[in-house]
Amino acid sequence: MVGSALILGATGRFGRNVAEAFWNAGWTVRLFDRTSEDLNTAAAGVDVIVNGWNPAYPDWEKQAMGLTHQVIAAAKLHNATVIFPGNVYVYGADAPQIFAPETPHKATNPLGRIRIEMEAAYRAGDVQTIILRAGDFLDTAASGNWFDKVMAPSLTKGKLTYPGNPDIPHAWTYLPDFAIAIEKLARMRSWLPRFTDLSFEGYTLTGNQMATLLGEGLSRPVEIKQMAWWPLKMAAPVFPLARHLCEMRYLWGKPHQLDGSALASFLPDLRHTDPVEALRTAALAAKPDLMERPRPPKPSHGGLSRA
Repeated sequence: MVGSALILGATGRFGRNVAEAFWNAGWTVRLFDRTSEDLNTAAAGVDVIVNGWNPAYPDWEKQAMGLTHQVIAAAKLHNATVIFPGNVYVYGADAPQIFAPETPHKATNPLGRIRIEMEAAYRAGDVQTIILRAGDFLDTAASGNWFDKVMAPSLTKGKLTYPGNPDIPHAWTYLPDFAIAIEKLARMRSWLPRFTDLSFEGYTLTGNQMATLLGEGLSRPVEIKQMAWWPLKMAAPVFPLARHLCEMRYLWGKPHQLDGSALASFLPDLRHTDPVEALRTAALAAKPDLMERPRPPKPSHGGLSRA
């Protein structure tokens, strides 16, 4: 059942992809502008509010909960369903390798605790909420995520800059697939519980597997180049973003994957893009010059004499 959807954070990586998925599925889509609109007014008459707001790490402590409560209040006022993209921060460094909806939220680090508090507010709020949880993003455009900002630039030299142990599995999500799953859940909202917490399995890949798949997609050898963390560590005392990036470093040393079996029970026909294609698309979005260029023809010396 399609309807009308208000997309918050529509210029961000998640919001852009989910807006496209809703448009393509026939929804009436409104893109919220925080600089000129009031949320309670903009939410009037919508069926779904997709919360793609994601402040920069240093702003989470001051902004995240306030924005969360704004969304809950607007949804409650207009009886709208909230859809929120969850992440893996809530579980913590000591969680089991497989993250499932029933895995306890026991993170103790600051960013993890904020995410726990945000999700707890939705669970306690008197609004229908759908949380779909994902790993790190692969996008169709350069959008400042780990892959296109840190890992992909060195692909022009045949290197994948990897932030962790390349033998450890890591959870990845191709954003167009994730957005389609969000839209499909929104369409079946009337059959879902008041609070729905699901995981999007995506791809579970080691760094070495990712390099192999990228090599296949780009038709060139790709080797692992280890990322140096020391510049971020040195900058952390005076550069808040670096401090938070170091805070989440444990996810690059912790084997983890998302259990998508519960989502599959709701969406058994959900299709996933082949990982070779997803990685190739993300790599070319980050570095368009990776596109294979035709080789120039060999010079011809026919009919010419050499002195």
